Amino acid sequence: MTLAITIGIMVAGGVYLMLQRGMVRIVLGLLLVGHAVNLLIMSAGGVFRRDQPLVGSGTTPFMADPLPQAFVLTAIVIAFSIAIYMLTLAASGSDDDTEDAS
Repeated sequence: MTLAITIGIMVAGGVYLMLQRGMVRIVLGLLLVGHAVNLLIMSAGGVFRRDQPLVGSGTTPFMADPLPQAFVLTAIVIAFSIAIYMLTLAASGSDDDTEDAS
């Protein structure tokens, strides 16, 4: 139950930040929603109910599925690269609000 509440709070905070005007707030909101989705994928994988996903460390019915963990690891790398790119755009001043309308 605590995990579901945490995911809900993170999604609500992320959506609130993404609806703000500043580019840095949008990036932080995107990262927050990304982390919430990663927690959701990990909780759907059932890691807390099972053993480690390593071969030879336990019996087969109790081993965790390593696929959600691989998805989350890939999502973390992609979110990090997108965040760096968007923060670079924010630092370069290429926001539409900063341009002169002449």
